[in-house]
Amino acid sequence: MTSGRSFYITTPIYYPSDLPHIGHGYTTVAVDTLARWHRQAGDDTWMLTGTDEHGQKMLRAAAANGVTPQEWVDKLVTESWFPLLETLDVANDDFIRTTQPRHEERVQQFVEALHDRGYIYAGEYEALYCVGCEEFKPEAEIVDGTGPFEGLKVCAIHSKPLELLQEKNYFFKLSEFQDRLLELYKTEPDFVRPESARNEVVSFVRSGLKDLSISRSAFDWGITVPWDPSHVIYVWVDALLNYATAVGYGTDPAEFERRWPAFHVVGKDILRFHAVIWPAMLMAAGLDVPRGVFAHGWLLVGGEKMSKSKLTGIAPTEITDVFGSDAYRYYFLSAIAFGQDGSFSWEDLSARYQAELANGFGNLGSRTVAMIAKYFDGVVPAPAAYTDGDRAIQKIVADAATTADQAIERFRIDEAIAAIWTIVDALNGYITENEPWALAKDEAQHERLGTVLYTAAEGLRALAVLLSPVMPGSTAKLWAALGAEESLGALVAQPIRAAGGWGVLRPGSVVTALSPLFPRVEQA
Repeated sequence: MTSGRSFYITTPIYYPSDLPHIGHGYTTVAVDTLARWHRQAGDDTWMLTGTDEHGQKMLRAAAANGVTPQEWVDKLVTESWFPLLETLDVANDDFIRTTQPRHEERVQQFVEALHDRGYIYAGEYEALYCVGCEEFKPEAEIVDGTGPFEGLKVCAIHSKPLELLQEKNYFFKLSEFQDRLLELYKTEPDFVRPESARNEVVSFVRSGLKDLSISRSAFDWGITVPWDPSHVIYVWVDALLNYATAVGYGTDPAEFERRWPAFHVVGKDILRFHAVIWPAMLMAAGLDVPRGVFAHGWLLVGGEKMSKSKLTGIAPTEITDVFGSDAYRYYFLSAIAFGQDGSFSWEDLSARYQAELANGFGNLGSRTVAMIAKYFDGVVPAPAAYTDGDRAIQKIVADAATTADQAIERFRIDEAIAAIWTIVDALNGYITENEPWALAKDEAQHERLGTVLYTAAEGLRALAVLLSPVMPGSTAKLWAALGAEESLGALVAQPIRAAGGWGVLRPGSVVTALSPLFPRVEQA
């Protein structure tokens, strides 16, 4: 079903020493939804996620737990990160770990290429370093400590004291790429999205770029520099390269050619690495820059950015155990404008679950299937003549499908869901207005009743297809209940860009009972 158009999309690779919280889950389900949409549209889709396992932070965490760094990361990935993908129903194509040989060997190859091309030199470095960020901090992110850290310089993100590091390091000539990067942002205005993120990146690069230290010699948990084994490659250089090493850079030119370049979805706190350092590294290596970098906002809980160190971290299972993974996916992707900060609250989640999912979408499915069972012995009726009201529904379905696809192209999943939801609202209104239960009492209205219920069922068929990338579980149940599996094949095989066409669900399809898609949640 591939159209030949490549759509390669990545999540950031996550630090396994942070236990997964709903912020990580948010990024992952957003990327999964975009990938599922493109896959269902017939695009040659590849979704990558993974873990970033080197660096000083990991070394210290392992030591604190009395194990080797490799044992420590193996435990974390197995116990916390693989289960996250299952919890949230994520259909990634690959999972890269930066300790895998396929990654380590190709990173060395890439850095060697930069060195051979004259973009790396040896130098001395002294600067304030944050172990939490694994980054030498720019002036703007260094603040004076308060309380127990009074008199010290602390990281603006982690509020922890910075360490003054003095090392002989290797440097990447990042400063040479200032003009080329500015030209890239100008000629490809969509390279960084949303616009607020783009403006931030442009002004950062305009203010001047310093060369980047790309090695560390004070510890050895990392990938060694090929020409100087006393150094390891700076963890961020190693991490960024996962996007290329995972699709065959250096070993499988055909695969790399097929997949690269990628779209990267990242949290805005790591935007500069992806929109400045990464494209510059690729330019230096003579490779294509990414197709685009999309920075989403932060999830705020009680006004604080979600993080484990600040104890605002909520594990995704705390939500999925109560509401299910589809509700988790729907809530975060619809309630927050993708690209902006958003606030999470249990009250909002609960209210939307009840109003939009249980009463709105779920009830629409149950009612329609139940009426077809009751009035037509469970067989989808053929429509008779359409009225203006019926045709209005057909237009809403067609428009919603087109609008949603355009929104997905802009990475605005929230706008896509809002467009699709116009079908839910319109069908609920349509059923109230046409009162099938009243039509059923009049034999003369039997044909009309068939048209009304076919319209509702066909609208639901379109909804199942359009919402399947967002809510794969409940839409699959609805699809089966409509009898569509039998006559049309698997839900994931339905071409999503054609979902707005009318008359796809075949009259004569046999419906089966539909248990509530979003059962009532008893809250303690």
